Amino acid sequence: MEKSLVLASNNKGKLREFQAMFAEFGVDVINQGALGVEACPEPFGTFIENCLAKARHASKMTGRPAMADDSGVCVNALNGMPGVLSARFAGELSNDEANNRLLVERLQGKDDRRAHYTCVLTAVRTPDDPEPLVAVGRWYGEICDEPAGEGGFGYDPHFFVPEYGRTAAELTAEEKNRVSHRGKALVQMHKLLREAWGW
Repeated sequence: MEKSLVLASNNKGKLREFQAMFAEFGVDVINQGALGVEACPEPFGTFIENCLAKARHASKMTGRPAMADDSGVCVNALNGMPGVLSARFAGELSNDEANNRLLVERLQGKDDRRAHYTCVLTAVRTPDDPEPLVAVGRWYGEICDEPAGEGGFGYDPHFFVPEYGRTAAELTAEEKNRVSHRGKALVQMHKLLREAWGW
């Protein structure tokens, strides 16, 4: 049986991480953009709702099993923001630099710098799959004012990981994949794919 999933994302950083991790499990991950699928709207206020909508959309447009993730950084002192708005925190057309700058600005004068990344993954066999697979991973750290590191993407240069004494952007890809929110969710998802779909 061919084991392949359409990834409902056009984020190159996420695609790299997904392909690297799933290659170990013998699962081919195909970017939806390569199949001519445009991004799905993300109107919901929770990771799970946005994630499921994206997976169903990608499966409907391609006729293949699809997987989506919705992820973001949740900051304690900001009541969980930016959360589901992480990719567009500074506006619909914002980029990583603008989002990071706004996050650091919002935290000025606040002592509590605790934060965590959340990743929700869903996988569906068909657009109307009544039993979507759902995996959740969280990665705890702190937000630092000064960026450090050239790796990763998103908020990684400002996400300090105490157990490593470095930011997420300073970790190697192997280190990050082993401990990150996405890495944890992907391990769970592989287990679910094996148990529920026989992969």
